[in-house]
Amino acid sequence: MEIILFVMAGAAVGLIVGMTGVGGGALMTPILLLFGFPPHIAIGTDLWYAALTKSTGLYSHHKMDNVRWRIAISMAAGSLPAAILTGVALTFWFGSSEAYSHILTTALGFMLILTATVILFKKKLALVFFTNPITDTEHHPTFKLWLVGSILGVLVTLSSVGAGAIGTAVLLLLYPKILPSHIVGTDIAHAVPLTLVAGFVHLHLGNVDFTLLGSLLIGSIPAIHFGSKLTKRIPTTVLQPILAWFLLGLGLKYAVF
Repeated sequence: MEIILFVMAGAAVGLIVGMTGVGGGALMTPILLLFGFPPHIAIGTDLWYAALTKSTGLYSHHKMDNVRWRIAISMAAGSLPAAILTGVALTFWFGSSEAYSHILTTALGFMLILTATVILFKKKLALVFFTNPITDTEHHPTFKLWLVGSILGVLVTLSSVGAGAIGTAVLLLLYPKILPSHIVGTDIAHAVPLTLVAGFVHLHLGNVDFTLLGSLLIGSIPAIHFGSKLTKRIPTTVLQPILAWFLLGLGLKYAVF
């Protein structure tokens, strides 16, 4: 019976991701916590879930030439080493997963709040940052991308949240004149290796439940495709704010209470 429940949870999250484009990691980890999984298992398993579900999207975007690889690689140059170093810190500074679980839940709460804020106020943020848009992608701000990637590497490894929504927001702010499809493709090209490396970090720490992972994937993969077809009937302008306020509430729960 538990496996059926996990399949249904995967389907529910997949449906929301397909309809809104956001919410995968931000929803999956809190749901697993509500199911009673400890933070390290919820986060480690969700990272593998994210890496595997996004991989199919990366292939599609690459085939459609939607990936700006120079930008993705510049971010990955910061995020991948940061993810590995975060794993090293968790390994050597803490004796067990129980010792660093509070760090994981606090990071999760922070990233949920940040994700909700980005979704709710992305238009206002865009007005602030669009005063000096970067139009030449061959001369992109390498250091800024590396720095943002490094921060994401740490926080995504600790929380499993942010590789999608926060990464997309950063790219939109830095490159407002790049086509939206290229923003999405580039963000996925960065998110896949980041979540995969972070997933391996948690695998090394013993934080991945593969039975749970398989159940989530069985439900989510078809639901994502079905949800994407519903976007024409249910506007994301209605769904995204609802999702954002829900994530904000969850974030406050884990970061403050």
